[in-house]
Amino acid sequence: MNDLNRLSGILLHPTSLPSPFGIGDLGKEAYEFIDFLENAGQHLWQILPLTHTGFGDSPYQSFSAFAGQPLLISPAHLLELGLLESFELANCPVTDEEQIDYGVIIPWKQLIFRLAYDRFLTRDSVKQELKDDFHKFCAEHEDWLDDYALFMTCKDIHGGKSWLEWEKKYRIPTEEIRTELKKTFAEDIGYYKFLQFLFFTEWSALKKYANAHGVQIIGDIPIFVSMDSADVWAGQRLFQLDAKGYPLAVAGVPPDYFSATGQLWGNPLYNWPIHEEEGFEWWTKRIKSQLQSLDILRIDHFRGFESYWSVPYGEETAINGEWIKAPGNQLFEAIEKELGKNLPIIAEDLGIITEEVTALREAFHFPGMKILQFAFETTGESDYLPHQFKSPRCVCYTGTHDNDTTCGWYRTLETVCKKKVQLYTNTEPGRDISRNMIRLCLSSTAAYAIFPLQDALALGSEARMNTPGIASGNWGWRYKASALTDSLAKELKELSVLYGRY
Repeated sequence: MNDLNRLSGILLHPTSLPSPFGIGDLGKEAYEFIDFLENAGQHLWQILPLTHTGFGDSPYQSFSAFAGQPLLISPAHLLELGLLESFELANCPVTDEEQIDYGVIIPWKQLIFRLAYDRFLTRDSVKQELKDDFHKFCAEHEDWLDDYALFMTCKDIHGGKSWLEWEKKYRIPTEEIRTELKKTFAEDIGYYKFLQFLFFTEWSALKKYANAHGVQIIGDIPIFVSMDSADVWAGQRLFQLDAKGYPLAVAGVPPDYFSATGQLWGNPLYNWPIHEEEGFEWWTKRIKSQLQSLDILRIDHFRGFESYWSVPYGEETAINGEWIKAPGNQLFEAIEKELGKNLPIIAEDLGIITEEVTALREAFHFPGMKILQFAFETTGESDYLPHQFKSPRCVCYTGTHDNDTTCGWYRTLETVCKKKVQLYTNTEPGRDISRNMIRLCLSSTAAYAIFPLQDALALGSEARMNTPGIASGNWGWRYKASALTDSLAKELKELSVLYGRY
């Protein structure tokens, strides 16, 4: 990313889109959001990981680092394909327009997906072109799709339990057992492949539309993968596990801004020597796969490529961990050798950042991140204040998915810090702080300026997407379609033009 134009955009995960089906999806409302971005003079749409979420519904804990999120498949698209009937979509059990009820919507979507798959297999009216496209997709993605589909089928066999709770023949299957399972459960395995075919077909069409309308999509991946995932189950050699598959140590971060006891993520850690032996093939495939679906990729917890916080398995908090060196330079050299230099990657370099982490990021020309909220939580100078930005090679945010909304954050800010905000942004007490913070973000020297839709709508803490360290009640916020007004688009466009981002 050597040549960074001044651009701006909005952070919004697709699950937060309006939809009559209980959760945002890749249907017409997604296209309407792109139209809004274009009308608002915004050229970037940042999303969270698109992968198949596991328990807890977090996009950062998924059943696969490669598979797409089936919940984003548009029921209306299935209707267009002739795989569902109108009356089958009339009884969606979720009516709340502003909050996702995952416990209700997941089983309903699984029901209509099964109906669609059954008809895909049995209806003579299904177009041969659709079937040909499906088989082509399966062949092109077999290196991850086969493991994922088999893994999900085995989870169903075991009532959704973690693979660590399966009997040995499933937990550590031989090639003979795998072949037997594929034969016995061929139709069930095909179901999960079919969902991935639908997801990537819809996503590809949406991305093409976004690019045609001047919008680039910034995606996101967590550095670590979930313990209960196809990646760990099928590639146990690549992780720090014992002979039974249990982790020897897990990932997290030490005490920081978000938590006094650190964050114990629980993800298995990479067995980096094996990755090096294999030429970092798994990582190269992962990055390549993401960049085929996205224009720009943000890597969460980038500092873990220089050193990672290793917590002994079984600890209740992340306090008793240690920093261990990781082969970041060798990894990105291998990725560049395979995929080329100047890759469109953004490094999430928040938290405890050392000179070594900065050197790693700069060696590969990855822009870092600047969060404006962090700039005002101290009365002194801060690297997050725009006048302290040392280079335009960065991305400025009002806040991220892990922060409170700007309005919610400001209401709980200490009085002395509020005074600093008011002086710096020339905001009078009681005025719209979110708009002034967006203005500050756009006016900064950062090449990219991004703000959550919640800030554009001046919403409070009720619209917060995620609270780190809190296991439940996250990832559920949605906006109403009526919120995206012509006047809002006009205002945002004027600001983007004013600050040279249009």
